[in-house]
Amino acid sequence: MESFTTLRTKMVDGQLRTQGVTDLDVLAVMGEVQREYFVPPSSKPLAYLDDDIMIKAATDGRPPRYLMAPAPFARLLQLAEIAASDIVLDVGCGCGYSAAVLAQLADSVVAVECDDELVERASAALVELGIANAAVVNGPLEAGFAAEGPYDVIFVDGAVECAPATLFTQLKDGGRLVAIVGSGWSAAAMVYTRSNGDVAGRAAFNAAVRPLPGFHKPLQFVF
Repeated sequence: MESFTTLRTKMVDGQLRTQGVTDLDVLAVMGEVQREYFVPPSSKPLAYLDDDIMIKAATDGRPPRYLMAPAPFARLLQLAEIAASDIVLDVGCGCGYSAAVLAQLADSVVAVECDDELVERASAALVELGIANAAVVNGPLEAGFAAEGPYDVIFVDGAVECAPATLFTQLKDGGRLVAIVGSGWSAAAMVYTRSNGDVAGRAAFNAAVRPLPGFHKPLQFVF
């Protein structure tokens, strides 16, 4: 079997560069952070496949959770234009991989996760890898984590039906929120920018990724 180091290099060259990821910092960090630490033991050989990886099966009425495939994840990172001085909120960090990557790009990361088991797994992985500038907190994803805000960047780690106003209020002026909004291949990667209290969004590319729990459009009454 090829080494994980070789597989990371192949991921960067064969999946990221070929999908329009040109940001040198994103490419470098994703070539270094060990994805195999953030998946179940049985999935370690699959850690660098060009596909979503299940990190927790559906339980107690909750949907399954996935680690996003490398290419859309990297393109979303690139869209956020993260600076080394930025404070980042990572929404739906799951197993902690996104927090680990963001921590190498930003000054500090607050990662919110709603599943108790995933909170423990993510926290343990970050400690094992010696990542000290990212912390995982437990809470509903759609609520964000206002206590440590406002943030320069909010990174939503999965598809959502809508980006709730609660998250927009946790952005600094000039801050960006990136998310995949919609479902299936009709979903679009969106970047929202807060300026003088107003939020404007633009679509950047289409991507089909697994949904996060909690982000549902409000029901509307139809005659």
